[in-house]
Amino acid sequence: MSGDKRLATAKEIRESLQADCTNCFGLCCTALNIIASSDFAINKASGIPCPNLKSDYRCQIHSSLRENGFKGCTVFDCLGAGQKVSQDTFNGIDWRENPEVGEKMFRVFPIMEQLYEMIAYIAEALSYKVSHTLTVKLNLQLVQLESLTRLDADALLLLDINTYRLPVNELLLESSKYIRNELILKFFGAKNTRKHDFRGIDWIGKKLKGKDLRATDLRGAYLIAADLQNTDLRGVDFIGTDLRDADLSGANLSTSMFLTQMQINSAKGDKETILPSYLKRSSHWTD
Repeated sequence: MSGDKRLATAKEIRESLQADCTNCFGLCCTALNIIASSDFAINKASGIPCPNLKSDYRCQIHSSLRENGFKGCTVFDCLGAGQKVSQDTFNGIDWRENPEVGEKMFRVFPIMEQLYEMIAYIAEALSYKVSHTLTVKLNLQLVQLESLTRLDADALLLLDINTYRLPVNELLLESSKYIRNELILKFFGAKNTRKHDFRGIDWIGKKLKGKDLRATDLRGAYLIAADLQNTDLRGVDFIGTDLRDADLSGANLSTSMFLTQMQINSAKGDKETILPSYLKRSSHWTD
């Protein structure tokens, strides 16, 4: 496969990872444990359907979730793991009509969700121009992860997810370093003296409006309620970054790396915010 075709295929895989609630049996509304907080108005144990879940697996307050205290529901994104478990792993068997499969389905869902998250990251890494060695490693990892999603329910429940997360994490760190080093050279030249590693930094509420943060490593950083208006965030590594209530109005995230829909949904933004092609503007953002 040529380099350009490989990049295009990887991009297609990443963009295809979208939740389709119409083909899911309300798994995020049932399988997950909910604790009453500023994000959720109620306590709900895993395996218990949310009281707002209708018989057709639609939410009866979907259009007013935030107003009713369910902000967390508007943030969550399974990347398509819900319909995968519902339609493929369990062959379209409805847990309400077949209660005996419900308990197992609810345990499989978070496992599939984690596999899909890793696939999304690996596919995105493959969509960039990286070294041949990295490309081979990433492709092998992608093939392995995709094969795991095809396992039956019993085999999925036996997986030790951490044994897969560790090598994925190492590959993503290696990929990020390679990609950002190339971007730093492109953006700032060989004599660059700027600091670009802010991994895990506490920038809660920090004023960063209009800053040039291109190619910065913000992995695991705390940017809760940070002012990132009109900030240049191209080439920034956002894995594990906490963007809750961060203001991304007018920010350029067009080529930000490893950014998720959940991170975007937890932040603030507007029509001037520029996002990667695989992410959507959140419905609560201002116009």
